[in-house]
Amino acid sequence: MDPERKKKLQKSFGILGESDAISEIIEVIAQVAPTDISVLICGESGTGKELIANALHRMSLRKHKPLVKVNCGAIPAGIIESELFGHVKGSFTGAIEDRKGYFETANGGTIFLDEIGEMPIETQVKLLRVLELGEFNPVGGSNSVRVDVRVIAATNKELTSEIEKERFRKDLYYRLKTITIVAPRLRDHPGDIAELVRHFGVEFANRNNITFKGFSPNAMKELMDYSWPGNIRELKNFVESMIVLQKGELINSKMVRSRLYAGQQARVSTNLPMKVSKSVDQAERELILQQILMMRREFREIRDLLAEKGSRIDLENIPSFDISKTLPTYAREPKEFEEGRETNYDEEEIINPHKLGKISLEEVERDLIEKTLDKFNYKKRQTANSLQISERTLYRKIKEYGLQ
Repeated sequence: MDPERKKKLQKSFGILGESDAISEIIEVIAQVAPTDISVLICGESGTGKELIANALHRMSLRKHKPLVKVNCGAIPAGIIESELFGHVKGSFTGAIEDRKGYFETANGGTIFLDEIGEMPIETQVKLLRVLELGEFNPVGGSNSVRVDVRVIAATNKELTSEIEKERFRKDLYYRLKTITIVAPRLRDHPGDIAELVRHFGVEFANRNNITFKGFSPNAMKELMDYSWPGNIRELKNFVESMIVLQKGELINSKMVRSRLYAGQQARVSTNLPMKVSKSVDQAERELILQQILMMRREFREIRDLLAEKGSRIDLENIPSFDISKTLPTYAREPKEFEEGRETNYDEEEIINPHKLGKISLEEVERDLIEKTLDKFNYKKRQTANSLQISERTLYRKIKEYGLQ
């Protein structure tokens, strides 16, 4: 397909991306849309299956006729036949007049059956008849109604598995899958995330009259590294929430991480194993100790790097501080803590009690909290996230140490 035509179609459909998977979908839509053949769209929730259905209809010869969308999973099993095929007066309690169903409403156009894997098996029999003969009987009616409707179906289920469990008819499956389009998961084409983010951001900002300065390169890398279980829908909602929360600011990686992993359990490094039978306060103090150990490890790496470069800086004489009397016996490298047994440690593997000065745990904790607050300009949420403690605990510590 001509690149210019492809871009024009993508802009028109709202199906963005330069990956091979997206390009293939655009090609298939262009080839299949002008026909009346049934199409089955497969893919996880949030991958844009409805956008593909819209594109198929808008490029078809039926584009001036109705496109009727039906979410099969949202209609109770007891009334789905009436909703799809209509009913006659008196066919059941409450049927006070004849009523057209979705198929009759879509006559001459297209019907999009979303989440078709949720359709009751009894209703599937009538759907198969519509596909093969173009006719059906309304609920309670004896006269057939003929319709000319193109069927596009979508599912996030593995229909072959549903067939094995006898929850989906094999003959209907083969009738629908004449043409199958697979909407790719977002994590399978992360190269398209940047374009999607820009599109969602600009569109939302313009619609709500909000300044949008974009995402920094590191923030964009965070987005591309994330798995996005909710796919494009989740990405769109995330971008919109970030624009609202960080109104007028360039969105950086720290902002992204604090929101992206909000509500998830704090990920504690295995470099500092902790016993679980401890109070919340003890556990949080040990998280601070973890940060100290990580800082010491980074210091050693810098010292070694400078030594390799022939630096004349005397790093060996830089004083350290000691927390030996408050450091838990299990606050060691993982390989040296086995079943609670004590061993001898080399100074490069754990803080050496003999080389360190004397300072209490409270002083270490106060100093670390004060420096972190200063680093983040006293923004409590960012400080708490950096220290891996709750905001409530941070406020308590600020009050306790007089850091107002």
